[in-house]
Amino acid sequence: MKIIVDFDRCEANGVCVGIAPDMFELDDDDQLTVAEGDIAADRVADAEEAVAQCPKAALRLA
Repeated sequence: MKIIVDFDRCEANGVCVGIAPDMFELDDDDQLTVAEGDIAADRVADAEEAVAQCPKAALRLA
């Protein structure tokens, strides 16, 4: 399972960063970056929470 970001919708509000800072990061230009690779089984719940809490619905799991 991976995190997919719709960068056309993302406003870099940072909600996801607050929920899972090991998976999401805002760079110096306030652009969202996402950790590469599959989500570890013990981190799926946090990824699901980040997706659910995104105010612009810019995140999904695939």
